Amino acid sequence: MKNSLKNILKTSLMAGLLLTSFSCGKDLLDEEVISNIGNDYMNTPKGYEDAVRAAYSTLRYFYGTQQGLTLTEYGTDIYATGADGGYKGFHFYDAQLQPTVDYLINTWDELYRGINTCNAIIERAPNVAGLSDAVKKLRVAEAKFLRAHYYYILHQQYGGVHLKLSETLSPSKSTSRASDAEMYAAIIKDCNEAIADLENKGHSSNYGRATKATAETLLAKVLLAKAYGPSKAGDDFQKAADLCTNIINNYGFKLLDDFASVHDENNQVNAEVVFAVQYTTDQLANTTNNTGAANGGNNLHLFFGMQYDVQPGMKRDVFYGRPFKRLRPTAYCLNTVFGERTNDSRYNKTFRTVWLSNNPGTNLNSSFDNSKAKLSFAAGDTCIVIPGYEMSKEERATKKYQVLVPSAYNEALFPTLTKFFDTKRADLTDERGSRDYIVWRLADIYLMQAEALLQLGKISEATAAINVVRVRAGYPGKKDLMKITEAQMTMDFLIEERARELAGEQMRWMDLKRWGLLVDRVKKYNPQASAISDKHNVRPIPQTQIDRSEAGSFAQNPGY
Repeated sequence: MKNSLKNILKTSLMAGLLLTSFSCGKDLLDEEVISNIGNDYMNTPKGYEDAVRAAYSTLRYFYGTQQGLTLTEYGTDIYATGADGGYKGFHFYDAQLQPTVDYLINTWDELYRGINTCNAIIERAPNVAGLSDAVKKLRVAEAKFLRAHYYYILHQQYGGVHLKLSETLSPSKSTSRASDAEMYAAIIKDCNEAIADLENKGHSSNYGRATKATAETLLAKVLLAKAYGPSKAGDDFQKAADLCTNIINNYGFKLLDDFASVHDENNQVNAEVVFAVQYTTDQLANTTNNTGAANGGNNLHLFFGMQYDVQPGMKRDVFYGRPFKRLRPTAYCLNTVFGERTNDSRYNKTFRTVWLSNNPGTNLNSSFDNSKAKLSFAAGDTCIVIPGYEMSKEERATKKYQVLVPSAYNEALFPTLTKFFDTKRADLTDERGSRDYIVWRLADIYLMQAEALLQLGKISEATAAINVVRVRAGYPGKKDLMKITEAQMTMDFLIEERARELAGEQMRWMDLKRWGLLVDRVKKYNPQASAISDKHNVRPIPQTQIDRSEAGSFAQNPGY
């Protein structure tokens, strides 16, 4: 199945080509590198298909990369900063979060490159000879889904932006900021038109392309976001609930029996995946268009790891990964969100809590565990254990390994999220991951359905939806104990359930923003980010965008 992705993964740099008025000299990547592609190439059948593939490549800038992770998981109620790395302003909400930060600029530019490619695909379709009307109709629908997706991200991150729905052929300083209502109208229109013409199935025969199910999922997310905001309509929650019900019932998706299997790197194309961004072992194919983008494939395996590799009995290897220590779970995340571990398997299947020695030795100095002075390990011996509770010094002294208790957690030592680990990398230093990135999966759809039904006052139906996810997460023999009652089905419970199920999956910041709870919950549960204020519900508009617009035509977000 993975080999069938090549036609999408070997994408072109058409997106950058289009944004820069078709200047020659840019490389075009398909099955081989082709250079000096001119404007007319896109009007040919192959050029048009390459442009459609290129439109998908912008997804690989945002999903499965540090820049996308920074904008979606940093500085939330469940994740705080680790010891290393930059971009900590996104954790702290302090003066480092400025309009000149390159992640803000590059994300803006890359999303608009993708949008402009989509605009060209949509506008040029009638003039492409040699492709059937049916194929062109399908490709236009894909482009509309992608354009809606990119505008959705822009809108959630920055607020109203420049709403450009036609191809840019030459530079212009004429820009303006669309209203909230205008943004939603354009995004929803694209979603509905995409749904009408996309393949009526869960997954395309060319795995990775958009389908009706994909576009319906995006529309459900858009409607949920709209339903909490100033442009809300009375039927937004009902429409979102209906979309989720349709996705659950009519496309053959199913929850896997074991929560851990969802993120098994050897089972990436599974029945729970609704939409995934495609990566590959061919790193040329993983390249995105923006010079500011990473060329490292899906590299989320880097950012959640604790510093195991300097501990006695351990060294860095491919299996345990490179510990970049960019994010660590908050106390609220560990003690409350994942506090119940008797029936619920998700703590133990989300975090690594045991390391086996890969660097044996004798008479080694203990590091963080003060219950013993010296340690000795044979290869494969238990070396580090995180029990998840405050084990006494006396009990720890009986263990032949180091025990990391909660009072010893710090920015370098903490439970390690394992959802994105990649053991297929070439060597222990390689940052370039080849795993697909799961953007949306069925458990998320059930939780969105429960949320919409809850807001509609349909408590029984909401409880049934959330219990489907919870029962799957239960240990064998304890699944019925995972069910909640209607009295327990509250918004607070749903907020925590989304964290339990989806921690780290590039959703939390936008979830909190959607609910209007970003500032409140970050202040309450993440003391490190105490500087957060209402202005941080949107990011600063990149200074480059303001500078290249007519004077005064593109206002900065308030407070920046």
